[in-house]
Amino acid sequence: MFNNFEFVNPQFFWLLLLLPALVVWHLLKKNKQTAELQISSLKGFKTSSNWLAKLHPFMFILRLLALAALIVAMARPRNVDESTRIKTTSGIDIVMAIDVSASMLARDLKPNRLEALKDVAARFINERPNDRIGLVEYAGESYTKTPLTSDKSIVLSSLKDIKYNTIIEGGTAIGMGLATAVNRLKESRAKSKVIILLTDGVNNTGFIDPRTASELAVEFGIKTYTIGLGTNGLALSPIAIRPNGDFQYGNVQVEIDEELLKEIAQTTGGKYFRATNNTKLKEIYDEINKLEKTEIEEFKYQNYDEKFRPLALLALGLLGLELLLRYTLFKSFV
Repeated sequence: MFNNFEFVNPQFFWLLLLLPALVVWHLLKKNKQTAELQISSLKGFKTSSNWLAKLHPFMFILRLLALAALIVAMARPRNVDESTRIKTTSGIDIVMAIDVSASMLARDLKPNRLEALKDVAARFINERPNDRIGLVEYAGESYTKTPLTSDKSIVLSSLKDIKYNTIIEGGTAIGMGLATAVNRLKESRAKSKVIILLTDGVNNTGFIDPRTASELAVEFGIKTYTIGLGTNGLALSPIAIRPNGDFQYGNVQVEIDEELLKEIAQTTGGKYFRATNNTKLKEIYDEINKLEKTEIEEFKYQNYDEKFRPLALLALGLLGLELLLRYTLFKSFV
């Protein structure tokens, strides 16, 4: 009830200490406020109770109440109604370029690299409510899975549908994946444009050189964060396809072109990360989330309902009542 109630000048409450001092002063001076007549006996006077005399202290009480109301009014009580409106002043456009080659089914991350990535990427997307996000898939070639959109349900649904398939040509065309992501961002008017490029291999196919794609990113002011995905050493990876269509797994040496990924990140003003397990992958996306902050402007609107006026009028009314009584009913006591 009183959460939005405040006093602008609470220091005036110290003046309330005057009230008990005035009471003490009134009691000490009470006997000197009326004239005295000394006589030897009251037998010649008819005694009766005078109700005016009994009500006379009421005027002092009116004065104390008026002073108390005036002090509280000086403290300036008021109700504060506060509302908040948040405005995104400079959103970020982000394209996630995801390697979907067969090696992404390696089981060095649980349950495999691709599923681990999808889980972490989904959490990253949910934590970017004010940004537009798009998805690019690439293996031996690349294509746009989802164009830039602020509808997170569409992006999350598309991310969930990403899986290894034989429609896309085999291999790892890092340059193609990066170029497609740049193409999605080149017309963006966002203040900040970012690509998150993830791969678990080396550039071994495609007709666009990764360095050429990097230069295009620089030209359009696009920063690129690169992630090398895969443990150190051997990883249980697909090595053949059985007659029933299932993959046959075997230990394969993990080979990631880290020098290329570092060069792409450095050229575009981004940063290179290496994810060797699920926890590290999560930490990388958390760090990118912190590095790329969307500027939020918060507007607060406050409506003040001042309460001092009724108290000031009450004090004035009480003082007026006291004066009226003093010069009418209690005139003989003045």
